[in-house]
Amino acid sequence: MKKSDKYPALHITIIGGGYVGLVTGTCLAHLGHDVTIVDIDETKISAINSAVPPIYENGLSELLKNHIGKNLRASTEYTSVSEGDVIFIAVGTPPNPDGSANLSYIRSAAENIANQLVKQRTSYPVIVVKSTVPPGTTQNIVGPILASKLPKQSFDCCMNPEFLREGRAIDDFFHPDRIVLGTTDEQTLNIMKNVYSGLDAPVLTTGSTAAEMIKYTANAFLATKISFSNEIGNLCKQLDVDVYEVMKGVGLDHRISPHFLNAGAGFGGSCFPKDVSALAVLSEAAGVHPILLQAVLAVNEAQPLQMIRILERHFPDLKEKRIAVLGLAFKDNTDDIRESRSIPVIASLLDKNAVPVCYDPMAGENMKHVFPNVLYCNSAKEALKNADACLVMTEWPEFSQLNEEFDGMKFRVIIDGRHILTIPDAEGVCW
Repeated sequence: MKKSDKYPALHITIIGGGYVGLVTGTCLAHLGHDVTIVDIDETKISAINSAVPPIYENGLSELLKNHIGKNLRASTEYTSVSEGDVIFIAVGTPPNPDGSANLSYIRSAAENIANQLVKQRTSYPVIVVKSTVPPGTTQNIVGPILASKLPKQSFDCCMNPEFLREGRAIDDFFHPDRIVLGTTDEQTLNIMKNVYSGLDAPVLTTGSTAAEMIKYTANAFLATKISFSNEIGNLCKQLDVDVYEVMKGVGLDHRISPHFLNAGAGFGGSCFPKDVSALAVLSEAAGVHPILLQAVLAVNEAQPLQMIRILERHFPDLKEKRIAVLGLAFKDNTDDIRESRSIPVIASLLDKNAVPVCYDPMAGENMKHVFPNVLYCNSAKEALKNADACLVMTEWPEFSQLNEEFDGMKFRVIIDGRHILTIPDAEGVCW
């Protein structure tokens, strides 16, 4: 794509080549901007510059091949900061042991940006926080770090949260529900509208703290819908009611909508668990007891172990039972295993001396770092051969096509945690 005279191409640096940074940078290059991705991981940088994405994301490989070496590149150096019109901070904010957000990477990025700007700039770019951070981070941490080294009023910070679903991130970037810009500075707003020119989406302008809170609140609400659906699903199973029929009726209410009402094994990934936890910790620190948020997390932690309880109804003693685990990624169309609901299930099987036999189309190699001694297969059919039972943990579309593959099992004990199977004798985790 080419930028217009009204919205010229910008020089953009993305600090952080992880999931958010890589997808955002590649998509901004496709919008016509000149983009440099900065990361400390030399292996990751080499892969990006070779047009080989270090993560699996549908459509990402093709975009990288189209733009790398042209208007997209990756580096371990901060030198591109000196030439940038806009600098995005898209580093990780992993959870601390107490569940709060670890902001050490945010602080480090801000300090490195300031040091580079002091050396080689007299006019300053817009600094944009893209990472998911607790409300007040942009104003009270990033801003002061920059201000301690740069001339006063020489720069402006903007908070611009991302709303990318793993597995569907490219489509989400180009067709967003909204673009949130957390700044009240008119010049900054104009620059940020230039960044996203070409996208058709409503733009919401707020203060930076409100923008940060929007991201946390959205994730917490979606997670709440899932945990609520799972609690209703657990009750429906006891009452012999199909929770999917119930939620279909509930979701037709326009005030509720059908999205994120699918009962199952629970939510995982890099966002919902850590963001709900961080918001709960933040709430406690503010003197507000987060009863609902803590319940959302508690339901989600317990939900995958419902699979084990159902399994034990068929096999009270799981010792040496061969259990096929289909799906290791936290959701389909990704190789991300962060907070995957398969992890506590496999751990429980091992504790009970069962023999997990695992298959996932994308995430097997990543899960080997967590469970190196578990058997991994190259197909669902291989995992199911001579299995005493099967647990379906991820909603990969290919699993919905499985049929005669189950005939290779020793016993047809099939527990579906994602409502994906079409065979008649599968048992649902909460339906």
